[in-house]
Amino acid sequence: MTPKRSTLSYYLDRLGPPEGLLLLILSVIVGAGTGLAAVLFIKLIHAIQHLSYTSFSAAVPILGKWVYVIVPIVGGLLVGPLILFAQEAKGHGVPEVMQALILRGGRIRARVAAAKIAASALCIGTGGSAGREGPIVQVGSALGSSLGQILRLSDERIRNLVACGAAAGIAATFNAPIAGVAFAIEVLMCGLQVRHFGNVVIAAVSASIVSHFFFGNRVAFEVPVYTMNTPVELVLYLVLGLSAAIIGIMFIRMLNFSENLFDNWDFPQIFKPAVGAVFLGILGFAYMHLPEVAQPMSGGAHGGSGAIIPHMYGSGFPFIELAIQGKASLWILAILVILKPLATSFTLGSGNSGGVFAPSLFTGAMLGGAMGHLFQYLFPDIAGSPGSYALVGMAALFSATARAPLTAMLIVFEMSNDYYMILPLMIAGIAACYFAQWLHPESIYTLKLAKRGVRFSEGRDMDIMQGVKISEVMKVQPVTIHKDQPLSDLMALFQETNLHGFPVMKDGGKVWGIVTLNDINRAQMQENFSTKGLRVSDVAVEDPITVFPDEPIWVAIQKMSPRDLARLPVVRRGNSGRLAGLISRSDILRAYDVGVVRKQRGQIIQDDVELRKPADNGFAEFVLKDSDACNNSMVKDMQLPDTVNLVSIKRAGQIIIPRGSTYLEIGDVVTVYGKTADIGRLKDILNSCQIPQPQ
Repeated sequence: MTPKRSTLSYYLDRLGPPEGLLLLILSVIVGAGTGLAAVLFIKLIHAIQHLSYTSFSAAVPILGKWVYVIVPIVGGLLVGPLILFAQEAKGHGVPEVMQALILRGGRIRARVAAAKIAASALCIGTGGSAGREGPIVQVGSALGSSLGQILRLSDERIRNLVACGAAAGIAATFNAPIAGVAFAIEVLMCGLQVRHFGNVVIAAVSASIVSHFFFGNRVAFEVPVYTMNTPVELVLYLVLGLSAAIIGIMFIRMLNFSENLFDNWDFPQIFKPAVGAVFLGILGFAYMHLPEVAQPMSGGAHGGSGAIIPHMYGSGFPFIELAIQGKASLWILAILVILKPLATSFTLGSGNSGGVFAPSLFTGAMLGGAMGHLFQYLFPDIAGSPGSYALVGMAALFSATARAPLTAMLIVFEMSNDYYMILPLMIAGIAACYFAQWLHPESIYTLKLAKRGVRFSEGRDMDIMQGVKISEVMKVQPVTIHKDQPLSDLMALFQETNLHGFPVMKDGGKVWGIVTLNDINRAQMQENFSTKGLRVSDVAVEDPITVFPDEPIWVAIQKMSPRDLARLPVVRRGNSGRLAGLISRSDILRAYDVGVVRKQRGQIIQDDVELRKPADNGFAEFVLKDSDACNNSMVKDMQLPDTVNLVSIKRAGQIIIPRGSTYLEIGDVVTVYGKTADIGRLKDILNSCQIPQPQ
């Protein structure tokens, strides 16, 4: 049944505005809407904090420091039902956005935004150790996705609006529009095209303007002007970056251990956040008995509630500011390096709602401040103020946990407005990122997805690319040329076919090499170039990189990447070297569509991993190639076996329910269901059948 169009979608189809203008307007709406949501969210957090730790504490003074135990537990009990309402609101949110971008065309349920704001505000406001940026990123992404779905936009445009919402969330929360754009590109890995990059920038700026209107044009932290005493000090910042990588991995593993512990615990999910709050409350109760730790919750660009709470509660921005101003003592900084990740693991691991961005910044500031005190004691003539190391430590630790050095540098730069620390930020951030990547491949965002069997590389799920074989999408009858043919024949072939490369053959149907248009261009740049007497072998590349038909697509990607190759010959196994086909970048894109269809159905087929015995009936996908005879033909003309049904056609990101009058096009991903034995016959029908062409 065809879904009913919304009124907005109807008028959009009637008006037909230019694509650039439409996305420009939508990006402003998404940015401004996310900015308003951020303002509401931040004010709601402060209101709940004031109610919990000021009004409630004053109304029941007999509780004393036990309020730091009771209030988080109450918050956990309130969050539990909200998580059941929308499971995506559980945890820190960004992985869910990443998964929606890559696997579901950017589609996010609208209810996620409401559940995330309510659950996260209750969690953070009652003391949960979490950040507010993750929820706002998820809310902004849900807003962009919902708007795109209402207007029935394509997957590509919906993904762009999701990226707009994510960038706007960072921009509004931290008053950092440039870092918001970097976050959308670097962390979400959404593969923005140049023509859509401007929309993300506009959304981030729109959100920042809304934030300025309500909170004023203030930086997030009041930071003294720091400079380097000597270039030798860069070595100390390098040591800080390497240390941040180790602490960042500790943070990742602590959070992962807590998530696994609670997820595997046979206990009602609705009460798990409250159990995590019990451990958090005990930690906060013990911490508040230490000397010199009472600190009002105020300061920063967005103000505060004025409540006195443990430093590891909430986002911790006020104490971050003290650390980067050099006003925090060494022993408090040192213990918070451990206590903050522990508190965050109790909070988010148990299923509470919030982000990990702010806890990463907090832990980094504590680490940097503590090491700054140590450097100042050991190297008084070289080291600067401990506050400068706290500032750089923020970027270094977030870079280590998120594997996003550019975002880390830009966000600390924009939040502090300190121009003089760019070089230390670069040194520490890059060192932390690459050292952490070497020690622990998964980031704090991708680890959660990896446990679900979703692994990303350059914005694509590599598990999907492992499940599609090269033989399924390769061109089985590519245009070829013999190595001994004149070069003039090759140039004529380029003009006739408009292709950019061909396998070069030798006698016996074996692959000799490959030739591309670039090879011709390089030859023509030589002095006294003439085609007279030249053969194809004089310009072609001999002994090219090849792949086998039964290898997964990911193998082809790995072999193409180092030299940025656009196509690879496919040869049969053995020492024959006989050509089986040709695979190009466009074929790989179609292969990804095949894999997505399979994964959405939950039946990824891998020959080397047998989870269950194959049934008599099953699904299969075929990509229509330009060599298939059924292209441009109607479904009713296909001579399908009686035991095989055509289920769906995926074209340009859209799912089409086939009818008899539906035409098939090159690049369609055709899904069929039926008897396994008969499905095999369909491949022959696609490749060789003579179907009547439309008149």
